[in-house]
Amino acid sequence: MGQRNSRTDFEWVYTEEPHASRRKIILEKYPQIKKLFGYDPNFKWVVTLMVSIQMIMMFVIKDQSWPVLLLAAYMLGGVINHSLMLAIHEIAHNLAFGHARPMANRWFGFFANLPIGVPASISFKKYHLEHHRYQGDEKRDTDIPTYLEAKLFCTTFGKFIWVCLQPFFYAFRPLIVYPKPPMMLEYLNAVIQFTFDGLVWYYLGGKVLCYLCFGSVMAMGLHPVAGHFISEHYMFKHGYETYSYYGPLNWITFNVGYHNEHHDFPAVPGSRLPEVKRIAAEFYDNLPHHDSWSAVLYDFIMDPEVGPYARIKRKAKGLD
Repeated sequence: MGQRNSRTDFEWVYTEEPHASRRKIILEKYPQIKKLFGYDPNFKWVVTLMVSIQMIMMFVIKDQSWPVLLLAAYMLGGVINHSLMLAIHEIAHNLAFGHARPMANRWFGFFANLPIGVPASISFKKYHLEHHRYQGDEKRDTDIPTYLEAKLFCTTFGKFIWVCLQPFFYAFRPLIVYPKPPMMLEYLNAVIQFTFDGLVWYYLGGKVLCYLCFGSVMAMGLHPVAGHFISEHYMFKHGYETYSYYGPLNWITFNVGYHNEHHDFPAVPGSRLPEVKRIAAEFYDNLPHHDSWSAVLYDFIMDPEVGPYARIKRKAKGLD
């Protein structure tokens, strides 16, 4: 089973999350960063291209063997679908069409969601914005593993299994630890998505739908691009709860690796986050960061000091 983790609890702190205060300090010194707020007009075309590639791939893959399908899903389709999940992350912050056009963002989220196979766009937004506002909150921040996860997957082999199953924990954990009533837009998201899935199944076959869904699952588990799930907030250095990644995979993930910068300025689109770092370099250059998501996955699994417990938590406020 491998070495057991040395941590037996989360890292509990009684300070506020660091991003709101740092944002205030940075804006006082560099007010020009406000000019970066808004949306990237090129974003919608990049997303449309990725969705179009997946639509073409559906016709390419329908007559391929299962080994070829699974390889294509892992190497190509899953990467595109993961990038589309991160596009949905951008859309959750209204960075596709701006805050003045919220429904345009929501409809575009439905479109970006199609190749992923399962409805996620609206539900992701509902929980993700609270992750920003209440980072580390024991109740509201559903990005933090549950005690059951941390206790069950506390060995080297256990962490390997946890990483492989990460998409399922990521999807179902919020429904268990912080259930919210479904919204009408979630029902609409589901109707559109499952109608699309049904059409794919009817006209192209179940194998093509498997290509889409398997790719989504595999690329959110033991896959280099999935390293960002762990690199962003798992405590690799004591006392630090958010980490940026400055490696080349940012090119295909809308710069989600610039995660300190993103939490400091969620109104800045991913394409402009490197400019935030350039302007306010002294605030970011000395923070611990990652250079490889693959190395993050390896260290998370192999290092007994890192695991599901390696998260900073705060007591919930005002929920009673």
